[in-house]
Amino acid sequence: MSARPAAMLERAAKGTAAFEASVHRLTDPGFTRPSNLPGWSRAHVVAHVARNADALVNLLTWARTGVETPMYASGDQRAREIEEGARRPAEELRAELLAADGRLAAALAALPDERWTATVRTARGREVPVSQVPWLRVREVWVHAVDLNVDAGFDDVPHEVCAALLDDVTAAFRARPDCAPVELRAKDADRTWLLGASAGAEPVGVSGDLAGLAAYATGRPVPGPLYPTGGAPLPTLPAWL
Repeated sequence: MSARPAAMLERAAKGTAAFEASVHRLTDPGFTRPSNLPGWSRAHVVAHVARNADALVNLLTWARTGVETPMYASGDQRAREIEEGARRPAEELRAELLAADGRLAAALAALPDERWTATVRTARGREVPVSQVPWLRVREVWVHAVDLNVDAGFDDVPHEVCAALLDDVTAAFRARPDCAPVELRAKDADRTWLLGASAGAEPVGVSGDLAGLAAYATGRPVPGPLYPTGGAPLPTLPAWL
């Protein structure tokens, strides 16, 4: 049985198309307007997503050749390339995004079936099978499409992606001492997620739909109402992605 993650590859392709469509709708002056990310313009977000595509190509090259190829040479290099990209003319930045997306699509298509189980290392030092790369791209393109602050929100993110984002946040925040214990309850999916180091404390229940919970958990603008238990204030969660 092939280890190629066909369903996730399809989600990555759809998310890439959604991000590119949002960028296409930007006017040239619109690139300099603020994104939803503090200190970043929309051009910063586009430059970051383009550079992330090339970083993931590096992981696919690592899996294909067996030669260690880090996502980025260093954190400084990553930050410098984003800043340089954000200063480019809008048309040039649009073209670079499409070119980087094309390089990633070609690398994903070219990876042999038997290499999808190879182990690589993310920029944060986690060792993962390269079959996780499509998911890493899915979350980048869908979340940052919202961050562009154009016309996309979490209501536009597919339900299965919202649920997977909540799985990701839960894994990151499950035992963090700086995360208050919170139980997220999806009214439209009959699922719950527990965040934070409970240490005997009763978690605050927060209910809402998948889109709202995913936005809240990832620190993005929430598209609809959320309902904390007993009318308590929404706990503040640590930054994610």
